[in-house]
Amino acid sequence: MVFMLFAQVPIQARACDLALVLAVDVSGSVDVEEYRTQMEGLAAALQDGVVAEALVRAQARIALIQWSGSGRQEVTISWRHASDFRSLDQLAADIAAAPRPWRNYATGIGEALQLAIEQFQTVPGCRRRVIDVSGDGLSNEGVEPAAVRGALGAAGVTVNALAIEESEPDLTAYFFEQVIFGADAFVQTAAGFEDYPQAIRKKLLREVAQQNAGLGSFLTAIP
Repeated sequence: MVFMLFAQVPIQARACDLALVLAVDVSGSVDVEEYRTQMEGLAAALQDGVVAEALVRAQARIALIQWSGSGRQEVTISWRHASDFRSLDQLAADIAAAPRPWRNYATGIGEALQLAIEQFQTVPGCRRRVIDVSGDGLSNEGVEPAAVRGALGAAGVTVNALAIEESEPDLTAYFFEQVIFGADAFVQTAAGFEDYPQAIRKKLLREVAQQNAGLGSFLTAIP
């Protein structure tokens, strides 16, 4: 039904409206099954009809970072251009199949944000810059996330967060106070990893699709 609606609305060529860094927690508190839940849930969310439409309309650039403790942050997938639905399908497949670089290390949210900020230097033409960071714990190693706010502001970057409250019931409040940054920044909550796929879909709908005026009217009708 979603694609039938969108098929009636042509996608016009436009400049890049969004550069989006997806930053996924692979610290020691995330087990093998939970890692797969995150990657497969993220891949499925990118293929959601409304999210995919918004990303293609925005001609978005999307990158994937996996992060753990201090010194253990990597760009797993560098910038991809969401030029059409086929390119998004390929990105989703690559995310779902991405290998995990580390296990059994600490949680360094500040350094993950620093690495994400650096990536925007290579996509200077994109109007909006957003870091989508998800995690299940407090930052406990390396640079504190709040210490990165000056660099975020200088780079014009917004940070939204997904708090997985599997073992940290106050994580949403911590992310709200210490991690998110920028106008209209927000925290999406997942009670546990089993809720991650639905939560990341809702998060992307909010931070990607609601910014697209051509799609906003669809959102209230889609669960």
